[in-house]
Amino acid sequence: MEVDPWTDRVGGLLERFPGLMIRAGDWETRMLCDRLAEIAIDRPVYVAGLARSGSTILLELLARHPEAVTHRYRDFPLLPIPWGWNWFVDRAGQVERQAKERAHRDRIVVTPESPEAFEEVLWSAFFPGLHDEEKSAVLDRTTAHPRFEAFYRDHIRKLLALRGGRRYVSKGNYNVTRIAYLKKILPDARFVVPIRDPIWHIASLVKQHRLFLTAGAGDERVRRHMRRSGHFEFGPDRCAINTACDGAPARAALHWRNGEEIAGWAAQWADVYGHVADLMQDPETAQAIKIVRYEDFCADPGPIFAEVLQHCGLEPAGLIERAGRMVSPPTYYEPSFTLAERDTIRDLTADVASRFAYG
Repeated sequence: MEVDPWTDRVGGLLERFPGLMIRAGDWETRMLCDRLAEIAIDRPVYVAGLARSGSTILLELLARHPEAVTHRYRDFPLLPIPWGWNWFVDRAGQVERQAKERAHRDRIVVTPESPEAFEEVLWSAFFPGLHDEEKSAVLDRTTAHPRFEAFYRDHIRKLLALRGGRRYVSKGNYNVTRIAYLKKILPDARFVVPIRDPIWHIASLVKQHRLFLTAGAGDERVRRHMRRSGHFEFGPDRCAINTACDGAPARAALHWRNGEEIAGWAAQWADVYGHVADLMQDPETAQAIKIVRYEDFCADPGPIFAEVLQHCGLEPAGLIERAGRMVSPPTYYEPSFTLAERDTIRDLTADVASRFAYG
C-alpha cells in the first residue's frame, strides 16, 4: 500500500484548488468541442453498491468488453482534465509496472491500466458536503445542478473519445445514493447493484477497515490519497453514508461514535440496501437496476454474468466464460463474530435482508 511522492504532490493540487481544476476541464472541453460534438452517450453502466460487495470484480469483467470505457488508475490525480493528463502520462517515460495485488489484499491484481473508481473526485468538487454524516447524501429526481451535469456529460464524452469505446462503465460505491438523479440526467443508464449476505459482508468491511487504519497510521500519504480520491469507506477518515431524508444524522455514525463498531456496519448495510429496495418500488427505476447477489455470482458466475451483460445491453464477447474462470468464493478470511455480534447484525439487517431473499 504505497503512494509515490509525485502522485502525492500533484494530488495536493486537486485537493487545494478544485475550482481551478474544474476550470481547466472546461478549457479542455472547449479545445475538444468539435470532436466531442460527434460523440453520443449510449446507455452508461453504473456498478454501485456498498464496498466489499463484489463491485470490483464486476467492473473488471465489464471493463474487458471491447465497447467499454472506464476510468483507470492512470487517470488520477488530475481527473478533471483526462485528455491533457493522459497526453502527459503517455509522454512522461514512466517505467512499466508489473501487475500486483491491490491494497485491499483480496487477490485482485492491478496495473496503472486497470479500471478503477475515481468518479467521486468530480462529484465532490461540485457537491461539497456529500460526505458529511450529518446531511443526507441522497441525490434524487428533484436535484438539479446544470453546471455539474454539463461538465459530467462532457467528461464521459472525453473518456469515450480518449479510449475509443462506445459504452461508459463506472464503478462508484457512492453512486448508490444517486441512482434516481443519474437516471434523470442520463435516462437510458443501466445500474448493477451488488449485494452480499450481511454477516459475510460486514466481516469483509471490518477486515478492510482495520487494514486501512493501519496503513493510514503508518503513512500519511495513504490517508491523503484516500481522501483526495474520494474513498471514505475505510481508514482514519471513514464516513458513514447517510441515506436519511429527514435531517437525521447517519445511523452508522451514531453507533461508531458510541464505540459500537459492528452495529455501525450493520446499520450502514441496512440503510444503503434499504434505500435501494425503496427505489425499486418505482417500476421504471426497478427496470434499470440489476441486483447481483454475491453468493449467487460466486456459485455460478457464468450464468449470472450473462444476466448482467443482457441487462446492460452488451454482447457476451467471451466474458461469460472468463467470469467462470475469474470468480470464486473468498478463501482468505472467515467471519469471526461472537454470538452477540451476530445477533446484533441480524437484528439490524433482517428486515432489509428479507427484501433481497436473505433469510
